[in-house]
Amino acid sequence: MTDGVVIIDPVSDPRWDRLVRSRRADVFHTAAWLAVLSDVYGFQLRGRLLLAGGEVQAGLVYAKVDDELGRRVVSLPFSDFCDPLVDGAEQWRRLSEGLFDHPVRFRCLHRTEPLDDPRLSPAGKAHWHRIAVDLSEEELWARLDPGARRAIRKAANQGVEVRVADRPDDLRSFFELHLKVRKHKYRLLAQPYRFFEAIWERFIAGGDGALLLAEVDGSVVGGVMFLSFGDTLYYKFNASDLDRLDIRPNDTIMWHGMRLARERGLAFVDLGVSDWDQEGLIRYKEKYATDHGVVTTLVGGPAPGSEVTRIRGMLPSLTTMLTEADVPDFVTERAGDLYYRLFT
Repeated sequence: MTDGVVIIDPVSDPRWDRLVRSRRADVFHTAAWLAVLSDVYGFQLRGRLLLAGGEVQAGLVYAKVDDELGRRVVSLPFSDFCDPLVDGAEQWRRLSEGLFDHPVRFRCLHRTEPLDDPRLSPAGKAHWHRIAVDLSEEELWARLDPGARRAIRKAANQGVEVRVADRPDDLRSFFELHLKVRKHKYRLLAQPYRFFEAIWERFIAGGDGALLLAEVDGSVVGGVMFLSFGDTLYYKFNASDLDRLDIRPNDTIMWHGMRLARERGLAFVDLGVSDWDQEGLIRYKEKYATDHGVVTTLVGGPAPGSEVTRIRGMLPSLTTMLTEADVPDFVTERAGDLYYRLFT
């Protein structure tokens, strides 16, 4: 059997799945997540495995992207982070050889080998938070920040109820809130609706996650989409009615998510990444978090050409135009469906 580095399809090759389940890996490494990226955005996904004696020793996964912004290698598009599954610099060096012919980008949380690689340079950083939930419910409640307890009680007094989504129209209700938050609060395009449909199919329908909805008198005022892998529940997407934030739907959903993780025998709730300057979001997460880290974006390879730089520079103006308040929401939604894949 051939030793050395082999290139595989990580969605279908069972060796990738076995490696992921034997390592300090995250939901973004899983074949299910990779299948979502492939199905929705058409990315060409590749895994590299390091074999010795026919056994898999290490690996990494990436997307080969070739579009209006040129050819590039990204590990991994639209993922909070995706560390190489390696032990030491030599395994990293062997797996990454040949990737630097085009611009490359990695996002790392756990492993330092890419950060120590002189071929890569830091290009950004983000905060990461996590909650340990392997306590009794009473202990979890007592550990909460007093402000969080007040917010959860306020939501209950305002009649906010949380349930697990179980109907097709629940997903659409969540998406419409998500679209409005992205458009009206952040002036950003939303991911395609089919992206959330794929997550529902690949994760939630099979029990590897949940969509929690907060409702008042039957109206959805907030929601969080959670994904599950290993010992962790991942808080991946949040949306809320911007006119009803005063009744604190986000806090009560967070509390229910922590309880859900406990009920499923999980140890952590991963709160994902926050931009370095998102002070309000960071303060919100720190009311709950027990762990904090830094996700580093690293870039290398040849610099993009002038035409790519020009096109990339147009994307913010295009986004601003398509998220104006007087642009109908269905137009903004369609724009996300057409253009979102370029934001990688």
